Amino acid sequence: MSSALAAMADSLDTELRIRPTDPRLFAIADRVVAGERLSPADALALFESDDLIGIGALADAVNRQKNGDRVFVCANQHLNPTNVCILRATCTFCSFARTPREDGAYTMTLEEAFHEASLASDTPVREFHIVGGLHPKLRVSYYEDLIRGLKERHPGVEIKALTAVEIAHLARIEKSSVEDVLIRLREAGMQTMPGGGAEVFAKGVRASIAQRKLAAEEWIDVHRKAHGLGIRTNCTLLYGHVESLQDRVDHLGMLRELQDETGGFLTYIPLAYHPDNNELGEALGRTGTATTGFDDLKNLAIGRLYLDNIPHIKTHWIMNTAMVSQIALHFGVDDLEGTVRRERIYHEAGAHTPEGMTFGEIVRLVKDAGKRPVERNVHYDEVRSW
Repeated sequence: MSSALAAMADSLDTELRIRPTDPRLFAIADRVVAGERLSPADALALFESDDLIGIGALADAVNRQKNGDRVFVCANQHLNPTNVCILRATCTFCSFARTPREDGAYTMTLEEAFHEASLASDTPVREFHIVGGLHPKLRVSYYEDLIRGLKERHPGVEIKALTAVEIAHLARIEKSSVEDVLIRLREAGMQTMPGGGAEVFAKGVRASIAQRKLAAEEWIDVHRKAHGLGIRTNCTLLYGHVESLQDRVDHLGMLRELQDETGGFLTYIPLAYHPDNNELGEALGRTGTATTGFDDLKNLAIGRLYLDNIPHIKTHWIMNTAMVSQIALHFGVDDLEGTVRRERIYHEAGAHTPEGMTFGEIVRLVKDAGKRPVERNVHYDEVRSW
């Protein structure tokens, strides 16, 4: 081991405050401290273990070495321009989508979208997060005009927009390439992409919960193309439904492999499945029963340990609750999401958290966890800290 690696291992060992008690994790802990990459078998052992505190301590040590006591927060607002979606009948886990004539279906005009964006004028917003359904008629020009209009009305605000599934859908409508769509949106002002639509990459799971959605390889390829154009993106895993622990490991492995190739992922966000108001929840008999805090914390911590090449791990407090998300700041997490303002997608699925928080509430949550809040932009450059 080189002197630099030895110093890094010593530093990590110092940060490790609690050793795992599960014997299956002893060798894994040694590899983490030595700075070695974990294997798929290691990841499966972590998912199978009930030693949550030991796993969390390992993730916390790695995170402290990377980020110290920093926790990134963002003054952001979610915009969902439409919930009309051609996959309404086949994405059984989704509570947000509607058919065009179904009760509750909506598609915002540009002026309606600009009005909703203006409602956050009481708080300086740095990021608009734009995702929605796969509308059968909206063209790329709608999203170009939306992004340009937001940039004109909110100078300095950055745009994170459209999942890989939405990008591929627009390419089909336009009869053009994914690259052409990405270039048009980038020129309109889109700077990064969210990581939604990945769900779980396993073919059997996708056939069960998202039959007509992009295949795993197609989702990966859209992100590969975005990275090649200089567009950084996020990545996700939807957990807590019908997937196996091995499915989770395989999914994370595909994300890690693409990151080795491109280095384009900014953040990994494990997304907790919510079962209310969707077909999958009814079929599973899980209505009203979401994931446990135990599984939420474990997925976040394992993301930090296994995705060693993705710099940031985010807890989405809308899904995990503010309390669990605050605890997660000691389980390898360095991003607490943001103010969000008006979240629709997870609240349609039964989330009981607020639709948004004030920036002051977010900062206080971080401080009360003994961490240092840092306001970021979309590329994780520090804007200010406390």
